Amino acid sequence: MTARRVRGGMGRLPVMAAIVLAAALYLHGPAGAAPGERQWSQDPGSHCKFVAPASLTSGPTFWIGGCVDGKASGEGMLRRRDGDRVGPAFFGRMKEGVPEIGVVDLADGYRAGRFSGGDIGGQAEADPQDRFDAFRIAAEAARAVSAKYAAEKNAGSALHYKELADTLEQQTD
Repeated sequence: MTARRVRGGMGRLPVMAAIVLAAALYLHGPAGAAPGERQWSQDPGSHCKFVAPASLTSGPTFWIGGCVDGKASGEGMLRRRDGDRVGPAFFGRMKEGVPEIGVVDLADGYRAGRFSGGDIGGQAEADPQDRFDAFRIAAEAARAVSAKYAAEKNAGSALHYKELADTLEQQTD
């Protein structure tokens, strides 16, 4: 009787192993997904959540733009800050907290294109139309940021982002 129970239990082992494996894959995402593929951040003031492009580097990042269901949405700006020092910025379009397309303004130039592989414009051979669209959308986003500052009666910041919008738009020529 004991031998029959052991053999019967062993017959169920492959079924149990398959169930455990299926549950583990379901709980941890698809087999090909890298752990932590999307690093979510949150604006310290508005608590709006977003995924920042890798080229912004890690640290306090602020979102100026729409926030739908707690996630950055539409055109706007992600800006890195370290105290009173401004860092790089992303100008572009967000969807459900994830960048779609735009431009990262770095100290040594621009990265433009679609969001892929955790960053903006990281593709070796970017589609020229994507680059054009990225600068156009980034200029619209900078104008939206300028309008926000103008509404807050912050003329200096409003002028800065209006001029930046003009510079971004000139990149499409």
